Amino acid sequence: MKNYANADLSSADLRFADLRSADLIGADLSSANLRYANLYRADLYGANLYYTDLRCADLSGANLRSADLSSADLTGAKYSEATVFPDDFEPVNAGMIKI
Repeated sequence: MKNYANADLSSADLRFADLRSADLIGADLSSANLRYANLYRADLYGANLYYTDLRCADLSGANLRSADLSSADLTGAKYSEATVFPDDFEPVNAGMIKI
């Protein structure tokens, strides 16, 4: 398992990154480019995803509880029944695709 808990990855270019099952609890990913990243079953609890580019990323089974998704671009990102979202977040309204 990759451990990036509480890491400062703000503005990082992580396009196509393999972050399956990564521990990203509390990580700062604000303004990062995670386009097409594989975040399958990643733990993003409390992560800062403010203005993060998550277009076409795989978030199936990911834990996004308490994550800041303000202004994040989730267009075309994939999610599954097992994906956990912050309260009141509507993935379809964000342009996400259920798989």
